[in-house]
Amino acid sequence: MVRGKTQMKRIENATSRQVTFSKRRNGLMKKAFELSILCDAEVALVVFSPKGRLYEFASSSIKDTFERYRSHSRINNTPTTSESVENTQHLMEEAENMMKKIDLLETSKRKLLGEGLGTCSIEELQRIEQQLEKSITKIRAKKTQVFREQIQQLKEKEKALVAENVMLSKKYDNYSSKAAKNNEKENIGEGEAYAYQSSPSSDVVTELFIGLPVTRTKPISPKLRTN
Repeated sequence: MVRGKTQMKRIENATSRQVTFSKRRNGLMKKAFELSILCDAEVALVVFSPKGRLYEFASSSIKDTFERYRSHSRINNTPTTSESVENTQHLMEEAENMMKKIDLLETSKRKLLGEGLGTCSIEELQRIEQQLEKSITKIRAKKTQVFREQIQQLKEKEKALVAENVMLSKKYDNYSSKAAKNNEKENIGEGEAYAYQSSPSSDVVTELFIGLPVTRTKPISPKLRTN
């Protein structure tokens, strides 16, 4: 039966992870033991389980093996005197080169600003002039691009304002038509009321007399009599 290839990633299932740890730990201990016996090598192995339990193997003394490792690491990591001198000289040369480059850049900057041109030759002045012309061309191109972008933005704003103006005009027209209709209805109502008040059937004229009927000297007009 062919075994499938194991993917090198963390096993999510806790039980499977513990079983795999136990099997591979024992296999690793066995390989370390075989290496120390077959090759007469000094081997030290330290393993901590996920829960913090320590497992170790040493062909002799694990402390002696660790001390030997530490001393070997210190010897290899400590540079010799000649190496340190060479490193110092290399750093000094790099610092000197950087200072020269900085001085050249400062001198070029002053010349571009129109300072310190007394010692320049004709060829150098021509190079400076050409460099300035190229810079001016790039600056003008960038300025033109910025102007075009701003004009485009203003056109878009203008379109938005025009659309908003049209919408407000429609709203105002609708409001005006509704107000005109309401005024017309009010005027019609007032006219009908006025016509009703000014009709002949609504006019009643009366005349009041005090005293006996005999003392009346002027006959009452038939139009002024009231029932």
